[in-house]
Amino acid sequence: MRIGELARRTGVSERSLRYYETQGLLSADRTPGGHRDYPATAVDRVVRIQELYAAGLHSPKIRDLLPCMRDQDGGPSATATPRLLEDLTAERDRIDRLITDLKRSRATLEEVIEAAKEG
Repeated sequence: MRIGELARRTGVSERSLRYYETQGLLSADRTPGGHRDYPATAVDRVVRIQELYAAGLHSPKIRDLLPCMRDQDGGPSATATPRLLEDLTAERDRIDRLITDLKRSRATLEEVIEAAKEG
């Protein structure tokens, strides 16, 4: 499928899809006319990339993890290594720390808001 079709099917801009290619996250064959030609599996790959970005991962980390994950269900692929579990656990722990920090900041704001209401 062409880049426009992939963009429509995933809701991701063509610009982002090109960026994913430059980052080594997505690849396409080229037609004789030089147009990108993505396989049908690219839809699942783009969805997986979006999920990983939403989880707070950055391109280099996603590039490392993608070969170890199946796009269809996100489970480990046959090429998964023990490092996948370590990396995913580290990312989960990082997110947990961020959540804890955000909850602490929210509690502080709540205290200030309540004090302002009383004052």
